[in-house]
Formats: sequence, structure tokens, C-alpha cells
Amino acid sequence: MNALAKAIKLLFLETRPHFLLLSVVLSCVGTSMAWYDGHFNILFFILAFVGLLLIHTSCNVLNDYFDYMIGIDRETLRTPFSGGSGFLAAGALTPRCVNILGVVCFGIASGIGLFFLTMRGWTLLPILVVGGASAYFYSTHIARWLLGEFFAGLNLGVLAVLGTYFVQSGYYSWGAFVGSLPPGILTYNLLLINEFPDVVPDKKGGRRNIVISLGKRRASVLYLITSGLVYLCIIIGVIFQFMPLGTLLGLLTIPIAFKAVRGALSKYDASGVDFLPVMGLNVVVVLTTQALIALGYVLSRHLFQ
Repeated sequence: MNALAKAIKLLFLETRPHFLLLSVVLSCVGTSMAWYDGHFNILFFILAFVGLLLIHTSCNVLNDYFDYMIGIDRETLRTPFSGGSGFLAAGALTPRCVNILGVVCFGIASGIGLFFLTMRGWTLLPILVVGGASAYFYSTHIARWLLGEFFAGLNLGVLAVLGTYFVQSGYYSWGAFVGSLPPGILTYNLLLINEFPDVVPDKKGGRRNIVISLGKRRASVLYLITSGLVYLCIIIGVIFQFMPLGTLLGLLTIPIAFKAVRGALSKYDASGVDFLPVMGLNVVVVLTTQALIALGYVLSRHLFQ
């Protein structure tokens, strides 16, 4: 029994559960948008939440599997925010076991997607196909084509928000699209910053990403620009009435973002350990900004309508 409990615990930790908080807030953003527009189905919320969580889990686990098989994880410096779980490199789990876990999660998420196709129509299909394909082929193809950051922001940002909105409302809207842009850019930034400590092993493993291509100094400047774009999107969205007034709550994280950007600009060439505060601040910005945006939609329905 102890052996079984230990195996279950290892498999749970292999999913990198602290990273899955991103899927939690993304589900809340998309659903709060639909709530603001007068749509909410508790069963659909639960299923969409589980589906998004599972596809995110599958991406994490398969990323670990493929990075280990390629050899990246054997040289990566592991931090709380990057470098994978480390269980394969340590021999705590077998590659076959990890691969099966990733495929099973992917399969269950696909089943939930098929359910929503029958309930909401085939307009949802492009989101499911793009999200599923890029999640499965992220390490083997996308991360080698200089598209990793883009697809991270697209899938665990724009498409996740639009998808959770669509399953509630049954349609897409320009308001939902504009509201999905800040989460998309934030997830782009999450991957961008987490790539800084892994430049050497990623390069050896054949990856091509923004930090490798631009160099750390210029990549830190890009982080400054994209961080500013997050808040600019919120402000423009409110001014042109694509987003409600309450979503300006997302601007409350500007001081934290300023500290993260300042740290990235000054410590871009620091060791992984010294760069940890920047990565930590960035995670706070990513999760808190989206949570505040979701809260803004909910409050706007009750206070500003």
C-alpha cells in the first residue's frame, strides 16, 4: 500500500500541479466573461475546467517525456519555475510510465472536447484541433520551430479563454477575443522568462526559442514591451467597451510587473538561482492579473450594469 501511495504521489507531482494554477485562472476568466454576458452552466463549467486541466497536464507530462528522451532534462538546472519535474532524470519514474500518463490525460481531454462538439457545434473544432495538436507536438516540433512562446500564449491564453467562453455561450464575440489577449500575452511572458535559465541545455537539445534567438539582453527588452502590452490591451479594451470597467482591476499588478521587468533587465545574464526572484514575480503577475480580470467581469455585471 505504501508503494502504491508513493507511486500515486510521484505521478501527481509529475503533472507539476503548481503550474496547473494557470488553467484554473484561465477557466475563471473565460467563464466570468460568459457570466457577464448572461451565460452560465455549472456542468459545462466543470467539464471545461477538467478538460483544460487535463490538456495542460498532458502538455506538462509529455514535455517532460520528450525532453528526457532528447536529453535536455539531463542537463537542465531545475528551479521551482523551470527545468521539468526531474523524476525521469532521477530514475524515480520510467519513461514509459510518464508517456502513458500524458497520453491518458490527452485522451480524456479529447473525449470532453468531443462532448462539447456534440453539445455546442463544430465551430469549437478549430480550437480543439489547434490546442490538442500543439500540446502533443510542442517538444518534438513547435519548440524547435521558434514558435514555442507563440503557441503557449495562443493555447494557454487566447484559445483557453475563448473555448471556456464558447462552451458557456455557444458563440464567439469580439469582446471575448479582446478580453483573451491579456491572458495570452501573460502566458507568452511566463514561458519567455522561464526560458532564461535553460538556454544552454535547450540549445544543445535542438530547441529554438526567443531567448536563444535574440540573446538574453534583447529578450529582456522584449519582456518589457510585452508586459506593457498586457496593460495596454486592458485599457484599450475598456475605452472601446470591449471589456467592462471592472477589468481595470487587472492594472493593480503594474507595480509587481515593474519589479519583474526591472529585475529581468538587470539580471538577464544571472545564474538560475539569482534569476529566481524575477521568475517568481512574473508568476505572481501572470496569475494575479488574470484573477483580477475575472473578478472584474463578475463585479461589472452586478455593479456597472
